[in-house]
Amino acid sequence: MSGSASAAELVSEPTPHFDRKEDNMPLLTFASFLFFTGLVAFITWRITRKDDHSSSNGFFLAGRSLTFPLIAGSLLMTNLSTEQMVGLNGSAFTDGLSVMAWEVVAVIALVALGLFFLPRFLKSGITTVPQLLEIRFDRGTQLICNIIFLIAYAVILLPIILYSGAVGLQGMLDLHSLTGIQSDTTLLWLTVWIVGIIGSIYALFGGLRTVAVSDTLNGIGLLVGGFVIVYFGLQAVSDDGGIMAGWELLKQSNPDKFNSMGTAEQQVPFLTLFTGVFLINLFYWTTNQQIIQRTFAAKNLAEGQKGVLLTGLFKLLGPLYLVLPGIIAYHLYADQGVRADEAYGHLVFNVLPAPLTGFFAAVMVGAILSSFNSALNSTTTLFSLGLYKAVLKKDASDEQVVKASKVFGWIMAIAAMTIAPLLAGQESLFSYLQKMNAIYFIPILAVVIVGLLTRRVPAMAAKIALVGGCLFIFAGYFIPPFNKLPTIMHEFHFVALVFVLLVAMMLWIGKIRPRAEAWVHEDAGAVDLTPWKGAIPAGIVLVVLVIAMYISFA
Repeated sequence: MSGSASAAELVSEPTPHFDRKEDNMPLLTFASFLFFTGLVAFITWRITRKDDHSSSNGFFLAGRSLTFPLIAGSLLMTNLSTEQMVGLNGSAFTDGLSVMAWEVVAVIALVALGLFFLPRFLKSGITTVPQLLEIRFDRGTQLICNIIFLIAYAVILLPIILYSGAVGLQGMLDLHSLTGIQSDTTLLWLTVWIVGIIGSIYALFGGLRTVAVSDTLNGIGLLVGGFVIVYFGLQAVSDDGGIMAGWELLKQSNPDKFNSMGTAEQQVPFLTLFTGVFLINLFYWTTNQQIIQRTFAAKNLAEGQKGVLLTGLFKLLGPLYLVLPGIIAYHLYADQGVRADEAYGHLVFNVLPAPLTGFFAAVMVGAILSSFNSALNSTTTLFSLGLYKAVLKKDASDEQVVKASKVFGWIMAIAAMTIAPLLAGQESLFSYLQKMNAIYFIPILAVVIVGLLTRRVPAMAAKIALVGGCLFIFAGYFIPPFNKLPTIMHEFHFVALVFVLLVAMMLWIGKIRPRAEAWVHEDAGAVDLTPWKGAIPAGIVLVVLVIAMYISFA
């Protein structure tokens, strides 16, 4: 997380790669890439062409019609973009299996979403998380939360998705050779803008159901492609001696990479699993608008719970395709000067046959588009319902709200496409993302949890926590002398400490200046709230499997 290479160092030098069979077939690679990308777009259009895209309920919540396969597919693909595929495998290249925490601890957060948060969200009938804060506190709290989300998505989330996608594609498709563009800066900007424009079209003309359907289709390809990478990667480790031989050789040659318990020098020390890592995962999967908007669109609570817990089951497989390839790349390329965040694209380019490289690059573009258009769809939802409809034009019709959201979406997309290339230079892309996310994750999570669990804490406490929490963590990262705090303790312990202080502060204010009347959580009647009978048993099984995974690799 600390220190960085220059932008030129990160993207300027083409990394070395093996001379592989059929390496002179860039057109075949590109053709398979275009075919699969076009196929997904065509199927998505055929399925969603008659959907309601003019009303806010249809555009933002898919008419509250999503069933559990679409919810699970969309949750998984929204999460699995190149900041995951490229960034997390890059972290594994450096630190090994200990970084699986970001996948495995997420399962605990998904269980919490299914059993605790989702029933309360659906009971409120909300479209956005800030709307929940308006119901629990007041409109001012909703407005502050909206602004925090919009700034964070514009400056942090959307640009990182585009930048990581561009870096990954350059490695997978060898875009320098394919396009003939020798300037790395020019190629980076061009790739970012092409991907950004396509993603914007998906999000701003299709609505949430279009996003969910394309997510699910790409999710199938991503899971298949991810395991294919592992298969060919292990074959390469064993020099075509078989995947089991490759697995054994990988473990024998790199035993330090197969320890689930991170050390103090690594990005995810073991104890941080119980502090900042857990809290960041908890926010991401329970309170992050980009993610949970899919669950708000559930047909009913039972379908939502099934989709969320099915996502948890898939996340248990995450280390196989989000961590193991990074370790394989370390084994194959560590002595070749390959940098961590280039490792995954380098592995894909070298171990896959040309047609499969194009297929997987198409899947990766789908992952990039999925996260980008999902974040953009959530951003426009936050703006149109939280600012435009609530503040700027309270008498706006549904058509005006949707139109305003599309205009604002293009503004945000252009801003993200402009900022993205400027991110070149981070030592660890995934670590940088988690660090920056904590600035707003922690305060919003604290306010949501206190809001749901208490009845008398007033709006003033929530506002102080939202603004003060963001400023305090930002100061702890960047402003002397406050930035010495994360050096005294690990930065994940630091953000957990801030979380505890924010909760304590809100409870204290609630005690000395409670709201006049206790808040009553009323049922908005949006969907059927009958829970899935298998939710609690499935949640228990998932938690047991998480513990078993850590014990197995301890």
